[in-house]
Amino acid sequence: MTGGDHSIPEVHRLLAVLASGRRAGEIGTAYGGGAEAIASTARSLVTVEVDAKRAASAREKLASFPHVEVLVGDWREELAPRGPFELVFVDGGGQETKTDPGILELVVPGGLLVMDDLTPGLPGPDPVRELWSSHRGAVATEILTTPATAALLIARRLG
Repeated sequence: MTGGDHSIPEVHRLLAVLASGRRAGEIGTAYGGGAEAIASTARSLVTVEVDAKRAASAREKLASFPHVEVLVGDWREELAPRGPFELVFVDGGGQETKTDPGILELVVPGGLLVMDDLTPGLPGPDPVRELWSSHRGAVATEILTTPATAALLIARRLG
């Protein structure tokens, strides 16, 4: 969808709205496009990227945001100990991360996970949609971000 560079403008606007005043986390900083959108309204942001060169580029891009921390490494080791968050944007790690039920532990009860880069109407089984539409600890909905792209919004249930 984005060539690994950054999220699309429609997702940036969605992230800015959802992050407003919240403590946020991000899996998959890449070059900082999504992080910049989140940082524009969030109370704080911790973002993690596995690629050190991309993280360095993102750190430069986000230098004007003192409430942003850019980490290098695996989200399980770097992001999880700093959580839970009120909002987590899952923008990296591919299907393996998006189908890991453990990411739900990154958000507080009532908090949100956001996953983008979904294709609406994709034929065949979709493990990401199947997991989150039936997960007992969450409620999920899919929204169109453009006519050809979608995102999942997943709220962690209370209690």
